[in-house]
Amino acid sequence: MNTSSNAMHGSPLGSQNAAPATISAARPFYWSLRRELWENRLIYKAPLAVAAFFVVSFAINILVLRYRMHGVWPDDLSILRHRMHGAWPGDLAKQRELLTIPYELSAALIMGVALIVGVFYSLDALYGERRDRSILFWKSQPVSDLTAVLSKLSIPLIVIPMLSLAITVVAQFLMLLLGSALLLGSGANIMALWTQESFVRVSIELFYHMLTVHGLWYAPLYGWLFVVSAAAPRAPFIWAVLPPFVICGVEKLAFNSTHFLAMLENRLAGPEVSAPPGSSMMETVMALTPGKFFSEPGLWIGLAIAAGFIAITVRLRRYRGPI
Repeated sequence: MNTSSNAMHGSPLGSQNAAPATISAARPFYWSLRRELWENRLIYKAPLAVAAFFVVSFAINILVLRYRMHGVWPDDLSILRHRMHGAWPGDLAKQRELLTIPYELSAALIMGVALIVGVFYSLDALYGERRDRSILFWKSQPVSDLTAVLSKLSIPLIVIPMLSLAITVVAQFLMLLLGSALLLGSGANIMALWTQESFVRVSIELFYHMLTVHGLWYAPLYGWLFVVSAAAPRAPFIWAVLPPFVICGVEKLAFNSTHFLAMLENRLAGPEVSAPPGSSMMETVMALTPGKFFSEPGLWIGLAIAAGFIAITVRLRRYRGPI
């Protein structure tokens, strides 16, 4: 009777004990992630600065266009082209295309800056705490080396892509508003600017690109940078670039082949996409379907290599002290 009574009361107590254990396991990761954001504000400041610069440049361009048109949208397109110094095409479809080019360019620039920030963050992620000797303090905290490394790795794989995505969407929305202001009072169809490229669809496409290419496909590159950051005695950038450079040179001299260089180029360029010639950036992104991407052998080989790099990084952090 007592046994059944204990069993009846044991299940709720067991579930209550399991929940705090899960919370306590996730809390060190959460605070480690917040610590990275506190200490590395360039993570969000750099994409914000690029987005602000691009939006301001776009606004200045709109003001110049308005000045050239004298605030009037003429009925004769030849007059408009003359005022625009030949920069405005007569085809209405090409007019809308000219207005949408800056949206794709802004997305490409912000994502490019985010990638550069992720590379330099990864090189300094573990090297910085060894250089300023703060690793002695962080190792005294109840946070495992695995949790510390995974929280740092989530910055270039998840946080930076998601932040740059949000910044890109906001910047493109502001540019759409400014583009509508250009056409306001001109007699042109402003809705065509909003419906030619669905704002929601473009955001989903950008999210998909960030998740696949910037996250999963580049994972082995970030893993290598983390190994270098944990092991380099100084100048981690040189240690990150020198070994691949030596391997490429030795392979070329010894075997007269460039397989390693081709592998690096394929990893940096992203997965192969069969898009029609002249396709826009968004069309090229969507040509990489989920079925094609997740059936790519290079993806899974890269993820396996990334897992090995992370295991090495965790071990290096456990036994490496300050510089």
